[in-house]
Amino acid sequence: MPCKPAFRLGRARTGLGLFATAPIKKRAFIVEYKGRKLTTEQADVLEARGNRYLYEINSRWTIDGTTRRNLGRYANHSCRPNAKARTVGHKVFLRAIKNIKPGDEITYNYGRDYFLNVITPRGCKCDKCRAKRAAAQAKTRAKARAKSSSPDCAARSRRRCRNRSAASRTSPTSRKST
Repeated sequence: MPCKPAFRLGRARTGLGLFATAPIKKRAFIVEYKGRKLTTEQADVLEARGNRYLYEINSRWTIDGTTRRNLGRYANHSCRPNAKARTVGHKVFLRAIKNIKPGDEITYNYGRDYFLNVITPRGCKCDKCRAKRAAAQAKTRAKARAKSSSPDCAARSRRRCRNRSAASRTSPTSRKST
């Protein structure tokens, strides 16, 4: 009887993903990236049609991981991954590069080409990059607040408040019409 996998398929920020259901030790096998073996020319044709599940083994061979039975296709990209793809012959395996706790998403680095061509135009959605963007936005907001709270700006805003309160005291209904 086959053993139960230590992961489940679940909803992630970037679509579907693999999540650990039990602790996975460092260097442990997680899943095989399965599919038809294609030549690079055949893979180029599929890529032009929009196939996103192509894993290039070497300059000559590529694995088409489109089939849904290929659970390895659900492992998402991360700039700080917890798994690594290992090529053995013409097979690709995902192995843990650190201890993975139950509930953690299983991720690996898709590589420089994929990052530059696919992820960069849209922005990376991994936790590390999201945290970096959030910190940069917070820094920008803090600079804007510091700039607007300078003495000159504070004096201007107090004048605006006085002008508004004076305008509210003389409402349009209390004025005489001529």
